[in-house]
Amino acid sequence: MISSQTFVLTIKYRGSVARQRGEYVARKPAKMYRQVKGQSFTRREYTGGVPNNRILRYFMGNRKAAEAGDFPIVVELTSDNACQIRDSALESARQVANATIRNSAGVDGYALRIHVYPHQILRENKQATGAGADRVSQGMRQAFGKNVGTAARVLRGQTIVSIHLNPENYDAARDALRKASCKFPTPCSQRVVRGAEHLKGKV
Repeated sequence: MISSQTFVLTIKYRGSVARQRGEYVARKPAKMYRQVKGQSFTRREYTGGVPNNRILRYFMGNRKAAEAGDFPIVVELTSDNACQIRDSALESARQVANATIRNSAGVDGYALRIHVYPHQILRENKQATGAGADRVSQGMRQAFGKNVGTAARVLRGQTIVSIHLNPENYDAARDALRKASCKFPTPCSQRVVRGAEHLKGKV
């Protein structure tokens, strides 16, 4: 019988041959982690090797003006369903939304904020993949698994992203939030929480 530790699995991946020692190659799809199941698992002091958070910044733009209330309009992106959003999806949404609104409003003409933090630790029971791998990596049922990433647990109606801006940049902010919502594993809604009187005919 071949030992799983010495077994070298040859896998064709994206046109090239990669030699892997019993480990998976591709990242698992987000649909495996988007459902909220069981109790929350967040205590990092009890588990080692938690991957670093991918979100670089939570505030972009003119934060001082936003905290002082200088922007008359606030637009929020809220989730329509309860789900888990991985840190890579939050970072991707932050980048595309920030680039879209910054091109229209300038560096100091807006303030964007990410409201959720990926506390939830995601685990996966890593096994070998490919032809013949089922003979050497049956695995234990309901295994605890190893840490592979983090995600934010979001409730229905919870705010994920908000943008403070001036009335002339409202259309760009809506487009920025629309692009950000495409990165999340749940339908999202936009709402104007402050300054609707400055947007006559648009709201």
